[in-house]
Amino acid sequence: MTTILDFDVPFDGHMLKADHYVGRDSNRTLYLHGAGNSQRHSHRLLRGALQQRGLGSVCFDAIGHGETGGTLAQSSVASRTRQAQAVLAAQAMPEPLVVFGSSMGAYNAIRLTEQHKIDALVLIVPGVYTPSAYEVLFGPDFSTVIRRERSWADSDAWEILSRFEGRLLVIHAEHDATIPLEISERLVAAATRAQSRQLFIVPGAEHNRLWALLAETPADFNAALEMVLEVVDGGRQ
Repeated sequence: MTTILDFDVPFDGHMLKADHYVGRDSNRTLYLHGAGNSQRHSHRLLRGALQQRGLGSVCFDAIGHGETGGTLAQSSVASRTRQAQAVLAAQAMPEPLVVFGSSMGAYNAIRLTEQHKIDALVLIVPGVYTPSAYEVLFGPDFSTVIRRERSWADSDAWEILSRFEGRLLVIHAEHDATIPLEISERLVAAATRAQSRQLFIVPGAEHNRLWALLAETPADFNAALEMVLEVVDGGRQ
């Protein structure tokens, strides 16, 4: 029987709604969702499959998303990193951590490597941002910054990942209209000190339809799942 425990984390006048998919060694795995309409329940397919294989995870709805509520204008990319740290602290999640980051959440995951020991990083359709956008509240000003042509090119993500010494898996959607393949390729190339690094391009997938597409062919889904589990468990007994 699977166990999912809901919990709340106070943060800056808000109550972050979160849950813990309980599993083996699960209290060190954090999953970060993306922007737009994304929320923690958007990732039930992958998290549920991982839980069935014994890997639980903790995930929360960032401010402006899902059950947490509030408005995006009350948050920023930097705030999302701090929200993630609040959840880590509230759950007393032990290091080294495993961190999954989807879309915008991938950049938050990368940022977390600066302050936490992380031995496995799984970045799914990863977005990265110019440092000048980091503290800007979501809204027109944020959009102006990130919509500049190739605004992501001067991201500090490359430099941060150059210091990462854990295992890295970047999963890219072949037909992603949001994230250029160049971003995923550069993330892998930047991680020169990583214990292992791998880029997996999912054929036919789109930015918001990757795991659902894989699930249509169970063999493909299971193969991708095994790849993820190998990165998460690599080097552990």
